[in-house]
Formats: sequence, structure tokens, C-alpha cells
Amino acid sequence: MKNKLIALAVTLLLGGSQVWAQAQQPATTAAPVATAKIGYTNMEYILQNMPESKDIQNQITIQRTQLEKNYGDMTKEFQDKLAAYEKGQAQMSDLIKADKEKELQGLQQRIQEFQQNSSSQLQNKYNQLVNPVMQKIQKNVDDVAKENGFTFVFNLDAGSGTIPVLLYAPEENDITNLVFKKMGVAIPSKQPAQQPAAQPTAAPKSATPAPKKN
Repeated sequence: MKNKLIALAVTLLLGGSQVWAQAQQPATTAAPVATAKIGYTNMEYILQNMPESKDIQNQITIQRTQLEKNYGDMTKEFQDKLAAYEKGQAQMSDLIKADKEKELQGLQQRIQEFQQNSSSQLQNKYNQLVNPVMQKIQKNVDDVAKENGFTFVFNLDAGSGTIPVLLYAPEENDITNLVFKKMGVAIPSKQPAQQPAAQPTAAPKSATPAPKKN
């Protein structure tokens, strides 16, 4: 009888030790962690193949052409007045010469300011046209990710000009064609090599010499 009581006490003691040990284990082991499904795409590639892309480039080209024309007109006006000043300055009084030089310096400053503003105008126009399309693409990326169970989606061309965020991924995790399909856009026959974003460029710069002073 005594031996039975001892055996029962040992059993209870060991059982209590096991319960205490289990209580000390981290709570995170109680529930399994869901496996993340990671996808990727190329937002710039999708943008370049959107129907709106051609219209965006046309509008940017039209505005750039107009800016280049305005720049050319201003430059020609400066050069013509500079040539007239240099040709006739020997016969000018000091007062007229100072007035002509002031006019030329004002034109030169206007040209420099126009060069600076041209880049900003083109960039602002580009952003105005592209942002709604990018928002449309982003919405469809979100929808495709949710419908196909992707936990994360990377953008291959993030930080263009530097090392991409995603260095390697299985081809089956590329959701680009799924996004095209979701938006009803024809899937390109062959994906070209990654290219930098087509950004607008400012009107070309040309030298505008300052008037010579004697």
C-alpha cells in the first residue's frame, strides 16, 4: 500500500512538472505561422504598354516642341540685338550704349529663367498625365494580389538606375500578365529588356554670350 502511494505521488509530481514546462514555452508556438506568398511585377513596363501611354507621349512631345520654339525665338531675338549692338556701339553715346547693354542683359536673364522653368513645366505635365494611370495600375495590382493570394508584391524597377529591390524570383510569381488581363490590356508578345522611365526633357540649351563692353 505504501509503495502504491509513493508511485502515485511520483506520477503526480512528474505530471505537474510537465504542465509547468509547457506553460513556460512561448505562446507563438501555439498557432502555426502562415506562409507568405510573394509576387513581383514591373510597373514601368506595364505603364509603357498601357493604351494611354501613346497619348501621354504625344502630349509631352507637343509641349516640348512649343517650348523649344519659344526658346529658339528668344535666343534669335537676343542674337539679333547683340549683333546690332556690336555693329553700332562705336557710334553710340554712353547713355544709349548702357541702355542697350541693360536690354541685352535682361533678355539673357529671361532666357536662363525660361530654361529652368521648361524642365519644371514638362515634369509637372508628365506627372499630371501619368499619375491617374499609375493609380489605375496600382488598383489592379492590389486586386490581382488579393485574388491570387499574394501577401507581398515587389516592383522590379523600384529605384531605377540602382540595384533593383528583387534580385531573383521564380517566373511563376510574376503577376504582370495577370495585371494586363485584369485591365483588359493585350499582353505584349515579348517583354523587352528593362528600360528606364520615359521622362520628359527640357528644351535644348544654347550659349547666349553677354554683350561686349569697351
